[in-house]
Parts: sequence; C-alpha cells; structure tokens
Amino acid sequence: MARTGVVDSATSQFFINHADNSRLDHLKGGYTAFGTVIGGLDVVDAIAKVPTAAKRDTDGKRNGDVPVTPVVIKSIKRKS
Repeated sequence: MARTGVVDSATSQFFINHADNSRLDHLKGGYTAFGTVIGGLDVVDAIAKVPTAAKRDTDGKRNGDVPVTPVVIKSIKRKS
C-alpha cells in the first residue's frame, strides 16, 4: 500500500510490483505487500512498458518517475 511518511497512513493507493522490489519491504520501514496477479499479467507487462519521466517536487527535487501518459485502471476486484 502506498502511504505518506507515516507508517499507518495507507488508504487507497497501491503498487503493482513487476519485479522483486525489496526496497519496499515493510521490515525496512517500507510498505505492506499483499496480493498476487491471477489473471491479466499481459496487462501488467504492458503497463511496465509505458514510457516514464522524472517527477519533480515543487522545489525541483526529483521524486521518482511517473508515466508520460497516465495509466488508468478502470476496474479492479479483490478475490476472496
């Protein structure tokens, strides 16, 4: 789950990890990981190929990369 600098602040944003991403591990002060893609991995692969560019904070400091063209997930479901 994406969050602010406060560990318990995760609400509605999430990451889809296309590869092992140990820098997000919770035990290292990172993020909670959960779930598995069970269908549509081709869509995840297509999202991973979208060109990105540096995102800058208001002070000009680089703050990660974002898609050049926004990627929108129109529907996602939790399977219980």
